[in-house]
Amino acid sequence: MAGPAVSLASVGDAVRDARRERGWSQTQLGAEAGVSRPTIARIERGDDVSVATLAKVTAAVGLTVKIEAME
Repeated sequence: MAGPAVSLASVGDAVRDARRERGWSQTQLGAEAGVSRPTIARIERGDDVSVATLAKVTAAVGLTVKIEAME
């Protein structure tokens, strides 16, 4: 049985915290990840984004996303 699902809002909080720890603006993180600043804002708000986009952004701040199949 898998552990509790992590909400997109909590992922957004983790991305925001990691970005701020690096002293980066949303624009800087977007440049590092190859996405736009509005995309960073959507992630930090917990809005829906593609898994590929989320993977790019989390990798840019040193986080990883593990996706498990739901049973």
